[in-house]
Amino acid sequence: MVNHGVSEKLMKEVLEGCQEFFNLPVEEKMEFAGRDIWQPIRFGTGVDVKVEKFFFWRDFLKVIVHPQFHFPNKPEGFSEVAGEYCKSTRDVTTELLKGISKGLGLEECYIEKKTNFDAGFQLFAVNLYPPCPQPELAIGIPAHTDHSLLTLLIENEIGGLQIQHNGEWFNVNPVPNSFLVNTGDHLEILSNGRYKSVSHRAVVNNTATRISIAAPHGPSLETAVGPAPELVDGENGRPAIYMPMKFKDYLERLLEGRPCNLDHVRVPVAE
Repeated sequence: MVNHGVSEKLMKEVLEGCQEFFNLPVEEKMEFAGRDIWQPIRFGTGVDVKVEKFFFWRDFLKVIVHPQFHFPNKPEGFSEVAGEYCKSTRDVTTELLKGISKGLGLEECYIEKKTNFDAGFQLFAVNLYPPCPQPELAIGIPAHTDHSLLTLLIENEIGGLQIQHNGEWFNVNPVPNSFLVNTGDHLEILSNGRYKSVSHRAVVNNTATRISIAAPHGPSLETAVGPAPELVDGENGRPAIYMPMKFKDYLERLLEGRPCNLDHVRVPVAE
């Protein structure tokens, strides 16, 4: 998405701030290390060996920035830049949700109201993928869909993001100063399948460091999202295909590694 109103200067500054954070001494970054998914600021590092002998090759910083704004107090000035950036992405997302609501034949603020978006859960999630000596044996992030309604993503000029379409993987080469907008699980749920949650992954290389910033915007934690009743018409072949689940419960199952994705909340089809 281009012509979004977020300045090129701000986008550049927030990417530079992320680089400066990852350049901090290890002991300073480890002050934010933790495994609790509800820890407001969480840094992670290292290479983990998982199933099928894949290596996940990345460092990350995940910060809860809405409804309450949290952020690391270093490097100097990073918090202020990130705060402005997070507000800007939220404004852009609000406008997109209005357009999507209208496109679904609903009132303009329908999605905002139904998801209690004013109190919505927003993350600032940064991934750093350093050069990998054996990229064929590693992956930055495995294939997944986002839990959010929409995720806005920017990156430095190093490619690596791939999107799945019709069972094939395609490299994403975004336009400079644009946002890649991923539709997430909860937009698919609310739209009763009219919008599809995008499966994507990140691959690594052996020459350059890639940084990406994802800004997932979701419902409020206490909101249970189900298909909009206006988009359900069982008599005409449009039954509800998803069951409501409180967003906090969905996140806990997902982020703790338990099997929770769209299939988990899909309404069983009668034999």
